Amino acid sequence: MRIKNFTSAFFILALAITPIFAQKRENASAKSMNSKIPTVFQPGKSPLVSFRIQFLNGSIDDPNSKEGLASLTAAMLAQGGSKDLTYEQIVERFYPLATGFGWQSDKEMTTFVGATHADNLPKYYALISQMLLEPGFRQEDFSRLKDEAINFLKTGLRQGNDEELGKERLYNIIYAGHPYQHHSRGTVSSLEKITLQDVKDFYRENYTQANLVIGLSGGFDTNFSNQMLTDFGKLPKGAKKMRKIGTPQLADGMKIDIVQRETRATAISLGFPIAVNRTMGKDYAALALVTAYFGQHRSSNSYLYGRLRELRGLNYGDYSYIEYFPRGMFQFAPDPNLARKQQIFQIWIRPVEPKNANFTLRAALYEYDKLVKNGLDQKTFEETRDFLTKYVNILTQTKDAELGYALDSKYYGIPNYTDYMKENLAKLTLADVNNAIKKHLA
Repeated sequence: MRIKNFTSAFFILALAITPIFAQKRENASAKSMNSKIPTVFQPGKSPLVSFRIQFLNGSIDDPNSKEGLASLTAAMLAQGGSKDLTYEQIVERFYPLATGFGWQSDKEMTTFVGATHADNLPKYYALISQMLLEPGFRQEDFSRLKDEAINFLKTGLRQGNDEELGKERLYNIIYAGHPYQHHSRGTVSSLEKITLQDVKDFYRENYTQANLVIGLSGGFDTNFSNQMLTDFGKLPKGAKKMRKIGTPQLADGMKIDIVQRETRATAISLGFPIAVNRTMGKDYAALALVTAYFGQHRSSNSYLYGRLRELRGLNYGDYSYIEYFPRGMFQFAPDPNLARKQQIFQIWIRPVEPKNANFTLRAALYEYDKLVKNGLDQKTFEETRDFLTKYVNILTQTKDAELGYALDSKYYGIPNYTDYMKENLAKLTLADVNNAIKKHLA
């Protein structure tokens, strides 16, 4: 394979595989005695109370030509004020409480995140509950947040973050014609068409009890949680979304996409869809172990890092993933509540001098081919399993992260994440791991 005549570019390599994806989804069963709203309640002695209020809608629910509507609606709720208070007034009231309120909208879920000291819980909850249940939907907030979304895509992503642009472009290619195709923030052209009425309509149709999961962790009591369920029980009941998401349709063979940029470095993202997510205990644990060995995020001990950076000094970092991991250049661990029914195997190589890009891509593919052909040996398997068994604890080391992972476990219909992973890792054999490589990565 030869790649010629480039200066500064992204290489995005999509290896076409057409898997048969079998997804098993169990219904959430943990419900309050006083409500049919699913919950994840983790009361404790912490002086903080963490909120993760989740609605099971996302960019796959964007209407045609209105891509970005789910994300813009979430922004209007978290950054647009309530019926009685402007956003500026809410921020002023957050300030003495030393807190805030955030949001994250992905393909299949939108999550609102906040935390406060238990002493301030009544005041804090009074603010965020009216933001979500009685939104203001002011035109000035809509104009501001719509402009922010457009500027994020135009400037923040396209011009200001070449590496994230490369990763997102990879998803665009793999999921062309698929509900996952567009960025969760939408497209510039579609955002320009969205109106305030579109936001109001999306809120009315999608922010219902049927789509809601409430997560709480920390120093709260049953009186508070019951009051919260009563308040959110005022939302329309709605109907649970029954989605059947097909697998991406890729032509056989290799596809290379080069995004020309006036930059001093090249980012390389390559990958393909895999028929594995967290519901598939043994295979999921096996591939998690493989990626921890081959390209653990921000680790200097991974195999690919050793071959490309340590041995050859080609670049800064070389990582691999089996789950969506945005903003990886800013953080060491992935955010929770980005759960998806479908995932890809991805290799991210960052950044590379343009003169070395062709060789670096070939070297990465060579090392990947060796992984598929040879698999792992017993010593490597045992060492990586020991590492990963301990590392899963780091992912849930804060109460907020623990709550986030618990919500994801409810979504996938699996037990507590750390226990689930440790149990499946303990059962793994070397043969299981190498069979998973052949089955899903070959």
